Amino acid sequence: MASQRASSVESFKVMDVLKRANELQAAGHNVLHCEVGQPETGAPKHVADAAVSALTEPQVMGYTDAFGLLALRQKISDHYQRHYGIAAEDVPTNRIVVTTGSSGGFLLAFTGCFDTGDFVAIASSGYPCYRNILSALGCNLATVPINDEFKLTAKELKIEIARRKQSGEPPIKGLILSSPGNPTGAMLGPEELKELCLLCEAENIQFLSDEIYHGITYGKKESTALEFSSKALIINSFSKYYSMSGWRLGWMVVPENLLDAINSLQQNMFINAPTISQTAALKCWDDETIEQLEKHVGKYRTCRQLILDQLKKFKEIDPKNVAPADGGFYIYIDLGPENIAPGFGSVKLCETLLEEKYVAFTPGIDFEDPASGMGDRRFRISYAGGIETVREAMNRFFDFWPSW
Repeated sequence: MASQRASSVESFKVMDVLKRANELQAAGHNVLHCEVGQPETGAPKHVADAAVSALTEPQVMGYTDAFGLLALRQKISDHYQRHYGIAAEDVPTNRIVVTTGSSGGFLLAFTGCFDTGDFVAIASSGYPCYRNILSALGCNLATVPINDEFKLTAKELKIEIARRKQSGEPPIKGLILSSPGNPTGAMLGPEELKELCLLCEAENIQFLSDEIYHGITYGKKESTALEFSSKALIINSFSKYYSMSGWRLGWMVVPENLLDAINSLQQNMFINAPTISQTAALKCWDDETIEQLEKHVGKYRTCRQLILDQLKKFKEIDPKNVAPADGGFYIYIDLGPENIAPGFGSVKLCETLLEEKYVAFTPGIDFEDPASGMGDRRFRISYAGGIETVREAMNRFFDFWPSW
């Protein structure tokens, strides 16, 4: 019998959608996958070649240091210096932890930063695994409503802090937030991120900055919390920009005061991230690799525009109900109250679209605060699957829409 803790954790709904989509595909249907945030491209050629070479050479592929290969941590440090202008002394290799995907990073960060019963702030529209993992660890959630731009900024967090103080509720101990966001694609500007970092420091809130969609932005350059705070904990991944989702590799940049705790947790929970993946990832910043990855971003940009242009034909969908999609590879849409009815919200829409037109979108119940009721109004379209997939999916959706 499963533990009460495990039984209380919600499923990751997008994986349920993927399961049904795969069943239909196995039955012979031409299913268009716009549900998962998985790049169609696979690992860059030089990365894959490095893995093959490592496996065919007489290498043990044994354990690495708990924090990961020093050579890889140095390349990550170099990346922060080159891409963001961070000084070398502000991102030393001893503060970089190579993790088993960003998911391993979340588990290490949540366990290292928070105790059972602590209140951790999350955005009302956000990555569902934040909520699910925190709940499994016995933490309480302080859900902060996003604003009209689909963002959680210092302004929204200040309101929640003040409300809790006035009502005598326990203080917020932490904040986990992604920018660009999943599912919204909304991205904090440099000043917004700076204000959030300063507010968290002033209120003794541990800020966990999820930056896994960095590198995939459109017209705006992303900022890292490291630019504004030495106390923020950064989480990143090789799954999105680097197109290595199945290699289960990520990293964290950890504040000095948390290093010992994270080291002990990593040693006991994971020992180290997969050695073969670390070895291959050393090629991620080669010129040829970056050139290939930037071509991927160009495809995402095309897909993004295809969806936004097609959505303009849906006269019933208010443009202000489409999230800004500043980065990442998702479009998040609010159907609005006028386009839903009891039993006929985004959950039913996504279910029917999959069964009738074989197009897989993800309903908002995966991302929204369950208490808000917004989960059955919103849905997410992933455009990580390629230009032709997106074009055909939107054509099928447009044909389906009048019947809805």
